[in-house]
Amino acid sequence: MPELPEVEALRWFLDEHLVGREIERVHPLAVSALKTYRPGVADLEGRTFDAVARYGKFLDLGAGDLHLVMHLARAGWVRWNDRMPEAPPRPGKSPLALRVRLADPAGVGFDVTEAGTQKRLAVYVVHDPAEVPGVARLGPDPLAPDFTPEVFSGLLAGERRQVKGMLRDQSVIAGIGNAYSDEILHAAKMSPYKLAAKLSGQEAALLYDMIGSTLRDAVERSRGLPLRDLKAEKKSGLRVHGRKGEPCPVCGDTIREVSFSDSALDYCPTCQTGGKPLADRRLSRLLK
Repeated sequence: MPELPEVEALRWFLDEHLVGREIERVHPLAVSALKTYRPGVADLEGRTFDAVARYGKFLDLGAGDLHLVMHLARAGWVRWNDRMPEAPPRPGKSPLALRVRLADPAGVGFDVTEAGTQKRLAVYVVHDPAEVPGVARLGPDPLAPDFTPEVFSGLLAGERRQVKGMLRDQSVIAGIGNAYSDEILHAAKMSPYKLAAKLSGQEAALLYDMIGSTLRDAVERSRGLPLRDLKAEKKSGLRVHGRKGEPCPVCGDTIREVSFSDSALDYCPTCQTGGKPLADRRLSRLLK
């Protein structure tokens, strides 16, 4: 799933390649991805992209008083094309969900795709990004200048959930998903099951620092890469997430996994849980 660093890299790329270019045609291929119908995607045609912004994991492509807002969900992506086929795309079993063709130079544009059978990609055409429910609910951006230690402490106050769940909640902090929450907690040497409200002042300060440094490092690794390389860069840069059975790069212990119905978390017992394995939450609580 694209998270804040990958979406920020997409923003950089699209800002460089789209701003100032006129939209010739927009082809919607996956009706399930369209979450708004008035204005429609055809209303973008003839307009010029003038800004590209990011809100958490949402991409916002501005064109005058309209915004094409996208959430790539678990398996969505953006593919740039320097030469598109002349024939309009046809709906079918391909992963293509939306095609945007630019007027100049002819044939240049981008595709929005979604792999797999679970269709969660979301595309909106709105006058204001705040009209998108997911954008309106977002918490503060962890890379914004106003995301201070004091703001973070306020978010922790009274938070009764485990810290892993809190980090992934987009209404608390925008942009962190399953992968980077694992990476942040590993860097902070903190159990994902630890209750957020019970963090000491020192633990909260460390977690705050690791949120910033982990995300900024990932953003910098992605800067300037072609879109086709961003997914591979994310995977290669992860230290624990998706690395079940591999040695921890810090201590050498075996990275373990806890599976849930639709996701999994990865962690190092030595670095994060005092050497004790976490029990599968479907069966029992954290071993103490």
